[in-house]
Amino acid sequence: MAAKATYEDHRRKWDKEEYKKLANDRLREECMKTEKSEDDPPVKRELLKARSYKVDLDSQLGKSIVISKTTASADTGGYYCNVCDCVVKDSINFLDHINGKKHQRNLGMSMKVERSTLDQVKKRFETNKKKREEKKRQYDFEERMKEVKEDEERLKAYRREKRKAKKKKTEESTSASTEVDSEMAAMMGFGGFGTSKKR
Repeated sequence: MAAKATYEDHRRKWDKEEYKKLANDRLREECMKTEKSEDDPPVKRELLKARSYKVDLDSQLGKSIVISKTTASADTGGYYCNVCDCVVKDSINFLDHINGKKHQRNLGMSMKVERSTLDQVKKRFETNKKKREEKKRQYDFEERMKEVKEDEERLKAYRREKRKAKKKKTEESTSASTEVDSEMAAMMGFGGFGTSKKR
């Protein structure tokens, strides 16, 4: 590569032809790599879909966990994502992570949503309409009348009990006051205090 320097010339001499050949070889290899990568089709990811499972945010709520150096990262407290192998400290950030780009990419989905066609939208409207009609049919008029009557009876019973309790209370208070009045009248020397109120 480099020729040894002679006594008169202390600088090293480079073989330009050899380096030119190496540079051309490197360029050829890079061109071949780029051609191969251009020929490969890009990675096709699935379109974004709704989750088929319920996200569990409440199971570990309010529990105390002892954490040591040897504790697995899934058990260190917080919310663990087994797809991305990370721990998120609170529920809001966990939901943000699950709905985020990185997590969806690890699941093999892109952030693009499938466009609905007109037929799909019409079918969805029809199914929702059928569900509503079924609910209306199920909630029959007779059942509704039964429920209204039961509610009225419950209300009447409640009012009756309230009236009885009030009556008892007033009777107890009046009987106690009449006993005091009769004792007081006997001490004073006459039959009773004159009241115009009838009992």
